[in-house]
Amino acid sequence: MKPLEGYKLGFIGLGLMGRPMCRHLHDAGAQLTVHNRSRAAAEQMVQPGIVAAESPAEVASCTEILVLMVSDTPAVEAVLFGTNGVIEGLRSGSLVIDMGTTAAQATREFADRLKRAGADLIDAPVSGGQMGAQDASLSIMAGGEDAAIERARPLFEVLGKHLTHVGGVGAGQVAKAANQIIVGLNIGAVAEALALAECAGVDKAKVREALLGGFAASRVLEVHGCRMIEENFTPGAKVATQHKDLRQALELGASYDLSLPATRLNMNLYRILIEQGEGALDHSALFKLYQEKRTG
Repeated sequence: MKPLEGYKLGFIGLGLMGRPMCRHLHDAGAQLTVHNRSRAAAEQMVQPGIVAAESPAEVASCTEILVLMVSDTPAVEAVLFGTNGVIEGLRSGSLVIDMGTTAAQATREFADRLKRAGADLIDAPVSGGQMGAQDASLSIMAGGEDAAIERARPLFEVLGKHLTHVGGVGAGQVAKAANQIIVGLNIGAVAEALALAECAGVDKAKVREALLGGFAASRVLEVHGCRMIEENFTPGAKVATQHKDLRQALELGASYDLSLPATRLNMNLYRILIEQGEGALDHSALFKLYQEKRTG
């Protein structure tokens, strides 16, 4: 028997991450009702066991566990509470799982509104990017009540390799903000290091190989360092998304009077790429700024 056989799930948000996640849930035996802002993306998913809905409200009306994987906090709010939103079709006792990267305070407010409607919210953002979504190897950082987390655990076990129940609602988004600070700053560090090697006339691929054997080794150096060397910036996670996530981290810090100067500097580097029309590239494209400085 497949692990999700008998489950009727909703899934909203079929982008770079959502599509492979949805397929894994289907392959695990779940019956899915899906929706996407672009109707075509939902229609492309249709097959036995997957049907497309016209609205978030329709998804909510025929499922009791609903996964969101949408772009940002305003998108989550619109899906949940906008016209034909989830709240209009929500069944009492439903569970909503937000697996995108949403502002922590807004997450808590959304959870309160859903609780008044008789539903629970888990914030369960992920790390691993498109590669992790495709390989079902995501790291999931979850916030919510114990019973809600246990109810969602079978889905998480299908989608990821590592689940941490960080704390109450919003705690998962705090962990994801910390994750994105580390990822963004590491991408910046790798970009600067490889640019330095190249400017000094040393093979940057060999430098990366040497660093992977020492204390500087990291997943960012391994994966994104390779992207920089190959100049392959097909998006797994976009520049624009990284910028948004760092902005949210800064806003979270500011709410506690905490200054994050390195994060602000790093965010502004991504902002420059966006202003140059490169926001849809992979976030490892930060390396391009250093190439442009050498050739400009």
